[in-house]
Amino acid sequence: MKELLEGSMAVAKIVQLCRPGVVSAYPITPQTHIVEELAQIVADGHLNAQFVNVESEHSAASVVLGASAAGVRSYTATSSQGLLLMGEVVFNIAGMRLPVVMTTAVRAISAPINIWNDHQDAVSLRDAGWVQLHAEDIQEVVDLHLIAYKLAENKSIMLPVMVCMDGFLLTHGLESVSMPSQEEVDKFLPPYKAPYKLDVENPMTLGPLVDPEAYTEARYALNETHKEALALIPKITQEFAKAFGRTYNGLVEGYELKDAERVIVAMGSICGTIKEVVDELRKKDKKVGLLKVTSLRPFPANEICEALKNVSKVGVIDRALSIGSFAPLASEIKASFFGRVKKPKIISSFILGLGGRDITKDSIKEVFRLMTAKEKQGEFIDLKPELLKDNYENTL
Repeated sequence: MKELLEGSMAVAKIVQLCRPGVVSAYPITPQTHIVEELAQIVADGHLNAQFVNVESEHSAASVVLGASAAGVRSYTATSSQGLLLMGEVVFNIAGMRLPVVMTTAVRAISAPINIWNDHQDAVSLRDAGWVQLHAEDIQEVVDLHLIAYKLAENKSIMLPVMVCMDGFLLTHGLESVSMPSQEEVDKFLPPYKAPYKLDVENPMTLGPLVDPEAYTEARYALNETHKEALALIPKITQEFAKAFGRTYNGLVEGYELKDAERVIVAMGSICGTIKEVVDELRKKDKKVGLLKVTSLRPFPANEICEALKNVSKVGVIDRALSIGSFAPLASEIKASFFGRVKKPKIISSFILGLGGRDITKDSIKEVFRLMTAKEKQGEFIDLKPELLKDNYENTL
């Protein structure tokens, strides 16, 4: 059934349909509407779950860690500084192989204080061991939550999954969304039966002290499971398509790539704007296209290389920085082609949309224009020279 929903309300509704037994979160802009709505849903008796109020995001992550360790389907949500405050526990959840699902309303990181959208928070924790999926629009956000639980709770995976949605643009935007029925969700996502859990009748230890003799193997196993997830995600999305009629790859998705000579690679809601620009430029016989990356972790290097192997010029858009180094997504795209025979001649790196700065069609057209024979390395788009002062003063 189609409903006109704010993104946050849509997330709350799909989480309700997934039937978590424990929900715990601390409110932080722009995530707050999600957990406010879930708290109301639980209070009104529409979801048989415990909503645990806590004093910080660190505690919220600790609650869902404990709930998942006890064998209960669990959910949390956060954003920006809240995700960073969770950092210690986020690593623990992955290392303990607990299938928590978390919505991250991706947002800029302080200082200076900024509550608007970019990808710095989620990208900064890309190596925590979580599967990390980025949505383009609200419908995809909804659908990725079902896919996330299906993946996380697969007995061969047992990893936490972060569903990332652009703050304000998707959390507070309105969209006509197809919401599944409870019966449809129950059929696709049956009740969770934990393959291992804390149980006084069958004692076990989760997250024990591991000395140098075994730690490397534990991290190796975690890394290998991410490789297994790369193969499983497309299978789950195929199952999802059969159940709900909407098709995703789950790793990457190409748009007008067949004969494209210049292709932008990007994540998140910006992809909608890029598609509009691609359509405009195609009408002018410009051979341009888009490659949308949905899965930042596990990183689909083979799929990216296959999609771009015949493209002469690639421009990677990052909405985050790796301060003092190269742009994060661009670095991974370039690394993917290491040692491969077929690869783009030029892979340029562009940074835009930090701290919620508008990414207009003109911004995207400028990226395409700058994709020339000369490779660009971390080129800032829409930079305002009049706001640049001494480097130190500009951070105050």
